[in-house]
Amino acid sequence: MTSADKASEDAIFRQFPKYRQPLPDEYLSIYDREYVANRTAGGLGNNIARALESWMHKKVATSAVTQSEVILELGAGSLNHLSWEGGYASYDVVEPFQKLLDTSSNLGLVRHTYAQLSEIPYEAQYDRIISVAVLEHLLDLPTEIARSGLCLRENGRFCAGVPSEGGWLWEMAWKYGTGPGFTRRTGLDYEKLMRHEHVNTVDEIEECVRYFFDEVTRERFPLPAKSFSLYSFFIATRPNRKRCESFLEKSCKQRNPSL
Repeated sequence: MTSADKASEDAIFRQFPKYRQPLPDEYLSIYDREYVANRTAGGLGNNIARALESWMHKKVATSAVTQSEVILELGAGSLNHLSWEGGYASYDVVEPFQKLLDTSSNLGLVRHTYAQLSEIPYEAQYDRIISVAVLEHLLDLPTEIARSGLCLRENGRFCAGVPSEGGWLWEMAWKYGTGPGFTRRTGLDYEKLMRHEHVNTVDEIEECVRYFFDEVTRERFPLPAKSFSLYSFFIATRPNRKRCESFLEKSCKQRNPSL
């Protein structure tokens, strides 16, 4: 790694890994129920949100360049994206919340399930690594993106749809869309839950993706400006393996000084 790379890495990643403040007991008591409802059921606000999210699912599904791909989905949730894909050779998923997988009728279509990306065997390689509304939740975002880069085959693609967190339109959407329904159901402030869940902005996500991949394209919906978009979509190719390996080695040494 060059000195310029090292300076760039330190400047971008100094805030990682991030930490979540514990939620109050009244949130914890309804957390699992609301999390599952947000992905599978819920009221009008959740239904509208999922309809809008279909843009991300479409973009991810149409990012395939060949038939019979080996796919890995990060944060697969209730496997609601799987039905958008077709013609793949095999489909693996990473999902730490087992209850979401258990609610899905698509679970039988999955080859391997992992709770963490770090569980995937070193030799496993994928044609496409995909995610929909996941990267904004990751406490150690650069580590997960670096690992993804090393899991891609040559000419593989990292494809991710995320909320345009940090933009005006996105904030208005959850404050006046899904937020009021949550408050009516629970009597609790939705903003506290959102600040707990969404730890990364779209700018931080883009910085990380561009650092570990040499070619990155970005689209937004419904308008190209961040402030007037709800979602952003990234396709990243040509992972910089030296950067990925160097970052992961450094991260491992920091966490295990005796190694």
